[in-house]
Amino acid sequence: MGSLRSSGSGAAVPVESVDPEAACALLASGQYGYVDVRMWEDFDKGHVAGARNVPYYLSVTPHGKEHNPHFVDQVAALHAKEDQFLVGCRSGIRSRLATADLVAAGFTSVKNLEGGYLSLLKSASYPQPTASHH
Repeated sequence: MGSLRSSGSGAAVPVESVDPEAACALLASGQYGYVDVRMWEDFDKGHVAGARNVPYYLSVTPHGKEHNPHFVDQVAALHAKEDQFLVGCRSGIRSRLATADLVAAGFTSVKNLEGGYLSLLKSASYPQPTASHH
Protein backbone atom coordinates (compact mmCIF):
# COMPACT_ATOMS: atom_id res chain seq x y z
CA MET A 1 0.00 0.00 0.00
CA GLY A 2 2.96 2.36 0.33
CA SER A 3 3.47 2.90 -3.39
CA LEU A 4 1.80 6.34 -3.45
CA ARG A 5 4.48 7.88 -1.23
CA SER A 6 5.94 11.31 -2.12
CA SER A 7 5.56 11.08 -5.89
CA GLY A 8 5.54 14.86 -6.28
CA SER A 9 8.55 15.84 -4.18
CA GLY A 10 11.26 14.33 -6.38
CA ALA A 11 13.35 13.82 -3.23
CA ALA A 12 13.68 10.07 -3.71
CA VAL A 13 14.65 10.33 -7.38
CA PRO A 14 18.37 9.77 -8.01
CA VAL A 15 19.78 12.61 -10.09
CA GLU A 16 23.02 12.14 -11.96
CA SER A 17 25.12 15.29 -11.95
CA VAL A 18 28.20 16.11 -14.01
CA ASP A 19 30.83 18.74 -13.30
CA PRO A 20 31.59 21.51 -15.83
CA GLU A 21 34.58 19.68 -17.34
CA ALA A 22 32.54 16.52 -17.94
CA ALA A 23 29.67 18.62 -19.27
CA CYS A 24 31.98 20.33 -21.78
CA ALA A 25 33.22 16.94 -22.99
CA LEU A 26 29.66 15.63 -23.40
CA LEU A 27 28.56 18.74 -25.30
CA ALA A 28 31.68 18.66 -27.49
CA SER A 29 30.98 15.02 -28.37
CA GLY A 30 27.80 16.09 -30.15
CA GLN A 31 25.95 13.27 -28.39
CA TYR A 32 24.27 15.46 -25.79
CA GLY A 33 21.72 18.23 -26.07
CA TYR A 34 21.33 21.01 -23.51
CA VAL A 35 18.11 22.24 -21.91
CA ASP A 36 18.47 25.58 -20.14
CA VAL A 37 15.81 25.91 -17.43
CA ARG A 38 16.42 29.58 -16.60
CA MET A 39 13.80 32.18 -17.40
CA TRP A 40 14.00 33.54 -20.93
CA GLU A 41 15.39 36.92 -19.81
CA ASP A 42 18.45 35.15 -18.40
CA PHE A 43 18.71 32.81 -21.38
CA ASP A 44 18.78 35.82 -23.72
CA LYS A 45 21.79 37.28 -21.88
CA GLY A 46 23.92 34.28 -22.80
CA HIS A 47 23.63 30.52 -23.09
CA VAL A 48 25.29 27.35 -24.29
CA ALA A 49 25.47 27.08 -28.09
CA GLY A 50 22.53 25.06 -29.37
CA ALA A 51 20.71 25.15 -26.02
CA ARG A 52 16.93 24.91 -25.89
CA ASN A 53 15.24 27.13 -23.31
CA VAL A 54 12.44 25.59 -21.22
CA PRO A 55 11.94 27.70 -18.06
CA TYR A 56 11.40 25.70 -14.86
CA TYR A 57 9.91 28.75 -13.14
CA LEU A 58 7.59 31.20 -14.88
CA SER A 59 8.40 33.94 -12.40
CA VAL A 60 10.55 34.46 -9.34
CA THR A 61 9.58 37.24 -6.94
CA PRO A 62 10.31 38.02 -3.29
CA HIS A 63 6.94 36.35 -2.58
CA GLY A 64 7.91 33.04 -4.12
CA LYS A 65 8.47 31.11 -7.30
CA GLU A 66 5.81 30.20 -9.83
CA HIS A 67 6.57 26.73 -11.19
CA ASN A 68 5.98 26.11 -14.91
CA PRO A 69 3.15 23.52 -14.84
CA HIS A 70 3.96 22.43 -18.42
CA PHE A 71 7.71 22.01 -17.90
CA VAL A 72 7.92 18.23 -18.43
CA ASP A 73 5.54 18.37 -21.42
CA GLN A 74 7.56 21.17 -23.02
CA VAL A 75 10.80 19.21 -22.63
CA ALA A 76 9.03 16.12 -24.00
CA ALA A 77 8.11 18.13 -27.10
CA LEU A 78 11.85 18.71 -27.73
CA HIS A 79 13.38 15.43 -26.55
CA ALA A 80 12.39 11.78 -26.56
CA LYS A 81 12.57 10.04 -23.17
CA GLU A 82 15.74 8.20 -24.21
CA ASP A 83 17.52 11.28 -25.61
CA GLN A 84 20.78 12.23 -23.93
CA PHE A 85 20.84 15.80 -22.67
CA LEU A 86 22.12 18.01 -19.89
CA VAL A 87 19.92 20.27 -17.78
CA GLY A 88 21.42 23.55 -16.64
CA CYS A 89 20.34 26.72 -14.85
CA ARG A 90 22.34 29.62 -13.42
CA SER A 91 23.92 27.98 -10.37
CA GLY A 92 22.75 24.36 -10.33
CA ILE A 93 19.87 24.43 -7.85
CA ARG A 94 16.94 24.80 -10.26
CA SER A 95 18.44 22.32 -12.72
CA ARG A 96 18.68 19.63 -10.00
CA LEU A 97 14.94 20.02 -9.28
CA ALA A 98 14.16 20.05 -12.99
CA THR A 99 16.29 16.95 -13.63
CA ALA A 100 14.53 15.10 -10.78
CA ASP A 101 11.15 15.96 -12.35
CA LEU A 102 12.31 14.68 -15.74
CA VAL A 103 13.74 11.44 -14.29
CA ALA A 104 10.48 10.90 -12.40
CA ALA A 105 8.62 11.41 -15.70
CA GLY A 106 10.64 8.64 -17.35
CA PHE A 107 13.58 10.41 -18.99
CA THR A 108 16.46 7.94 -18.81
CA SER A 109 19.60 9.78 -20.00
CA VAL A 110 19.28 13.25 -18.50
CA LYS A 111 22.08 14.72 -16.39
CA ASN A 112 22.19 17.79 -14.15
CA LEU A 113 24.96 20.34 -14.75
CA GLU A 114 26.58 20.79 -11.32
CA GLY A 115 27.08 24.49 -10.59
CA GLY A 116 25.01 25.64 -13.58
CA TYR A 117 25.89 27.99 -16.42
CA LEU A 118 28.10 30.13 -14.16
CA SER A 119 30.41 27.18 -13.44
CA LEU A 120 30.51 26.34 -17.14
CA LEU A 121 31.70 29.86 -17.98
CA LYS A 122 34.52 29.52 -15.44
CA SER A 123 35.59 26.11 -16.74
CA ALA A 124 38.84 25.95 -18.68
CA SER A 125 37.23 23.45 -21.06
CA TYR A 126 34.37 25.74 -22.07
CA PRO A 127 34.85 27.30 -25.52
CA GLN A 128 35.04 31.02 -24.93
CA PRO A 129 32.82 33.16 -27.14
CA THR A 130 34.64 34.21 -30.27
CA ALA A 131 33.85 36.68 -33.01
CA SER A 132 30.96 35.74 -35.25
CA HIS A 133 31.77 32.64 -37.28
CA HIS A 134 28.80 32.31 -39.61
